[in-house]
Amino acid sequence: MADNQQVNPGVSLAGAVDLESLKHQVKAQPGQTGGAPKANGYVIDTTENTFQAMVQTSTTFPILLLLWTPTDDRLFDMARRLGDAVNTLKGKIQLARIDVSSNPSIAQALQVQSAPAIFGLIGGRPMPVIDVLPTEDELKQIIEQLIPRLIALAQKSGVTGTAPYSGNPDEDADADSTGGAGSGESQTPAEHAEAERLSKAGDYAGAAAAYGQVLEANPNDTLAARERSKALLLARSGDADVRVVRANAAAHPDDVDAQLAVADVDMIGGQISDAFGRLLDYLAAGHRDQIDPVRGRLLEYFTIPEPTDERLRQARRRLATLMY
Repeated sequence: MADNQQVNPGVSLAGAVDLESLKHQVKAQPGQTGGAPKANGYVIDTTENTFQAMVQTSTTFPILLLLWTPTDDRLFDMARRLGDAVNTLKGKIQLARIDVSSNPSIAQALQVQSAPAIFGLIGGRPMPVIDVLPTEDELKQIIEQLIPRLIALAQKSGVTGTAPYSGNPDEDADADSTGGAGSGESQTPAEHAEAERLSKAGDYAGAAAAYGQVLEANPNDTLAARERSKALLLARSGDADVRVVRANAAAHPDDVDAQLAVADVDMIGGQISDAFGRLLDYLAAGHRDQIDPVRGRLLEYFTIPEPTDERLRQARRRLATLMY
């Protein structure tokens, strides 16, 4: 799928599910004996209603997409093993499962003709992995090699956040009744819960405001600062038409708003060096009267990569040079 192509489900897909799967249908519900494994921990189920919000969260942490049919017993072992592999990584990556029989427009958007299919998703960009039921060797490679590579690629792109821990309702109830450690496994600080809820619901402006309240109480909360910047970024430009934004920036090279908008698009796409360089080049080209808005946007961006990121160090140094 092209880099600038937006994932935009909304059209129906006839025949999204392989007819062969009809021979393997089971009536057991997920989690029941003989049925599909439940979503729990860092494994979520995504629908057409939540798909776009899920795509946007891939600017915060990497996602492994599994398009499947949870009534096809051929897929249960694969789904269970992928879920187990993701859960052992404690939020470094999330597994998002999509039932293509109930959500055919997602399959259409991803150009999937049958289930199962697996994609990596980083910065809103889907990367096809496999579109058939993997063999034992292929599944082992996905678990042992591909997933770590996706995490490394995400980190290199500045996508370094932690996926939220959704828990297992049954396990959480047991943990609460026994006082065990299971109830404390959430990676989300309690004071971030409302902001994270709003972000997962797609209310990025509300999430940014909520993270702002966290920062008022604790200005040293670097995680809140990072997530606030990401929420502000998505609130401004999460739904932007990339081609229109880039064309406008090219047509108006002196317009600060046009350049800020295209830098947002670069950041959302994980092109951190391009975003930094575009705004710094804009200042270097003589637009010193626009230092304040450009500096403000850059300082916001600077909270997103890891502090040790070399691109961040170079951009900070260059900004300081241009300002003084």
